[in-house]
Amino acid sequence: MRTLIAFIFLLAAALPAGAQDAISATPRCNAPAETLKLAQPLTRVANRLARRQPVTIVAIGSSSTAGVGASAPETTYPSRLEAELKARIPGAAIRVINHGVSGDQVRDMLARFDTHVRGEHPDLVLWQLGTNTIVSETGIAPTSPIIHEGLKRIRATGADTVLIDPQYAPKVLRYATADIMIDLIDEIARDEQVSVFQRFALMRHWKTNAEIPFEMFLSEDLFHMNDWSYGCMAETLARAIVAALPQKLVEETRSTVSAMSPRPAGQ
Repeated sequence: MRTLIAFIFLLAAALPAGAQDAISATPRCNAPAETLKLAQPLTRVANRLARRQPVTIVAIGSSSTAGVGASAPETTYPSRLEAELKARIPGAAIRVINHGVSGDQVRDMLARFDTHVRGEHPDLVLWQLGTNTIVSETGIAPTSPIIHEGLKRIRATGADTVLIDPQYAPKVLRYATADIMIDLIDEIARDEQVSVFQRFALMRHWKTNAEIPFEMFLSEDLFHMNDWSYGCMAETLARAIVAALPQKLVEETRSTVSAMSPRPAGQ
């Protein structure tokens, strides 16, 4: 038995880094550079932080936002994102509200905007969209004006906006319209001057570059994400959000908390 265990360890050590991660129970959370930055600054969030005011983030979307595939509410991406942001900007009062509804398409989300977006008075809206439109085969073309309308309504609240594109998964990739939807979201974001968090590129990186099997970052249905992928998505998104803020402001916020922390006795 000891010989067998020693052989397994030697075999794992000889594998490339990506392959080692693939057989590990907890792969490393790594991300390509394009997923770690947002195209637009988060002006509203920065202003709130500068005034030491609370920041409200609304995550609206479908099952990926609701957290289908997560083992608990605490392991959904919105919950993990709140924890990641608080860790990166200590002292900031940040709340992430989860308004994901499984099965929703873009038109369904738009119907909830008055309550789930405008009614929450958000400073940042994370809009996850596109996947259910792809797999429903209802056609992508009618989606474009709905997305534009949604962005118009978010802009009217004064909130910053980040779109989140579909997941990279076998049940999405089987549809030829997947790439069309990714391109459409990118095109609309450029036209409307909002950012896109490139989840599709992030998950593709896990599979093709990090060589992590689908089974490691997707649920058993090979469609929804799992605890690890929700966590890595949240970590990557948090890094992108912080990078989109004035770094001097972030450092000042951290310094304020450090200065207020009680010192050990005798110092």
